[in-house]
Amino acid sequence: MSTIPFLTLVISVAAVLGILLGEVRYRGIGLGIGGVLFSGILVGHFSHEWFGLTIRTAEGATEAGSILGYVQEFGLILFVYAIGVQVGPSFFSSLRSMGAKLVGWVLLIIVMGCSIAMALHFMGIVKIDAMVGMYSGAITNTPALGAANQMIMDMRQVLDPAVADELGFDSFVVPSAYAMAYPFGVCGILLTMILLRIIFRVNIEAAGQAYLDSKTQGQAKINTLNIIVHNQEYLGKPLSAIEGIKNEKFVCSRIKRGDELVVPHPETVLQEGDVVHLVGPKDVLEEAANHLGEITSSVFTTSTRGTNKVVQRIVVTNRDVIGRPIGDLHLEERFDIVSSRLLRAGVQFIPSHDMKLQFGDYLNVIGTQENITAAAKIIGNSSVELHKVAMLPLFIGLILGILLGSIPIPVSGVPAPMKLGIAGGPLVMAILLARFGAPLTGNRIRWAMPAAGLSALREIGITLFLSIVGICAGANGFWQTLTEGPGLTWVWCGLFVTFIPLFVVGLLAYKLSKVNYLVLCGMIAGSQTDPPALAFANGLYSNPEASSLGYATVYPVTMFLRILSPQVMIIIAVLAAGV
Repeated sequence: MSTIPFLTLVISVAAVLGILLGEVRYRGIGLGIGGVLFSGILVGHFSHEWFGLTIRTAEGATEAGSILGYVQEFGLILFVYAIGVQVGPSFFSSLRSMGAKLVGWVLLIIVMGCSIAMALHFMGIVKIDAMVGMYSGAITNTPALGAANQMIMDMRQVLDPAVADELGFDSFVVPSAYAMAYPFGVCGILLTMILLRIIFRVNIEAAGQAYLDSKTQGQAKINTLNIIVHNQEYLGKPLSAIEGIKNEKFVCSRIKRGDELVVPHPETVLQEGDVVHLVGPKDVLEEAANHLGEITSSVFTTSTRGTNKVVQRIVVTNRDVIGRPIGDLHLEERFDIVSSRLLRAGVQFIPSHDMKLQFGDYLNVIGTQENITAAAKIIGNSSVELHKVAMLPLFIGLILGILLGSIPIPVSGVPAPMKLGIAGGPLVMAILLARFGAPLTGNRIRWAMPAAGLSALREIGITLFLSIVGICAGANGFWQTLTEGPGLTWVWCGLFVTFIPLFVVGLLAYKLSKVNYLVLCGMIAGSQTDPPALAFANGLYSNPEASSLGYATVYPVTMFLRILSPQVMIIIAVLAAGV
């Protein structure tokens, strides 16, 4: 079998076994997508033993290793880009509300992790090369590995060979220590999330609902109220005479006049005994009731016998109306309908004339079926467009993300410049495009993606990435190094670096700062820049926005510091040795 079909088979077997392993749960707790990493190690080991799969030789990566490396990185790019698109619309508001708090906790995690790694070195347990390799694997950060390895090679060229060997400046040790620590680094992150959930007896559904409620904090809950009009002050006057309707604090969605349902408009004249159905915040509606007449418990709906009025949701998919204020469309005047609510990302709003429509908004409208159908043609209301994944913005975003990640960021005194890399660049660019892309392109390009498309992109990307990380580790002698070499020492050291800071900060952040558990899991994954951990956190609740937002909020700062930290550790270790 030729190389590409064979590697495709190996990746698929690892993915299938890992997904099945991830579905195994004990008391509701399982590995989730993290199971793919461990199945990859197993498949990689036996592929090497039985079929001679070789990833790297002394001369460098083999053909199979190069192919796997590309697919692994491409999977990571797809995963982080999908995350960025998902959290982009709410990222900046979240950054203002909780960004400083989350970044502060992450700084503590980084300082503690570096301190533990350096303590292990100064205690004589690991040399400098193993220290930074193990540290990079424990924090599951490949760019940190690259920066550390580059500095190890640069330092070896300027140091006396005997001194370099004594201190530990072997560039082959760094990736080996990384490979040992990485899988168990992922385990340490997952273990932290699981233990925090057990210790604090977290109810996932309650945590998810608490996050959704926090999104609408300050946004009044939408209620309905039926009021019989008696007040002589308003009889014979149009609806627009009511203060709350005039300033668009609430909406009158229908009027019951005798046995007839009437679609109301601002010029509709109120009559004695009219029952108005108002939609808006509870306190505003109750105030309106005091002015208009009395609240009635009688229920009247569009299912009432004899009415030809219906209530229907129409979704905004027409490019020509995206970004335009609702009032500019004159839907009420043109089609004799009324819009009672606007739903955007699960949050309900009272539609005002100056509110600008976004792709995927739902308008709750009342009118005859014929009129609603006519209005829907203007709005779009296309399920095909709603669920369609646009390829053009996806690949434009990937191009811009890769270019952004390739920009060198020079740091004084550090031999190699830092970069956002292929993970950070696409993530940051996706956040920016999802938030600002539509207005910058005149609403002609839709940067957002439907939920099904985002989910598929995330899952394919992370499955490819994890399975190949495991395959490469297994085929590169993971088991032999673990059982016969210093691998076990590196594993335990890596676990200390991973678990202790995360667990301590997790306890403090949840207890003292009252950080939502799902956001906390995302923050923990982001503090390690770890996609597998994020995938696990995303799987805890049906809506992955909370954990994704926590991850994206801290990721840029974390990536910068994680790349810088092993280089700083090397400098401190060399200075301490008096070289």
